[in-house]
Amino acid sequence: MAKKSKIAKAEKQKKLIAKYAVLRRELKAKGDYEALRKLPKDSNPNRLRNRDHLDGRPRGYMRKFDMSRLNFRKYAHLGQIPGVHKASW
Repeated sequence: MAKKSKIAKAEKQKKLIAKYAVLRRELKAKGDYEALRKLPKDSNPNRLRNRDHLDGRPRGYMRKFDMSRLNFRKYAHLGQIPGVHKASW
């Protein structure tokens, strides 16, 4: 489980990215890099770290399932992820 502060920071960063997305797109199209530089650093989507939506774990993230490898394994064994089952051959 990630610290609550890290999870809150990630949520705040997502809101900031959404707020400045249109403005960033326009400034990039114009080539106005000076104005882009003055925007908040966290409004850049490259700075966002993918986190598990269940417990906020930043590492071992699986994009397709929006969760970490640990939670993926746990819920796959319980049969709670549609279309996923244990392989056997």
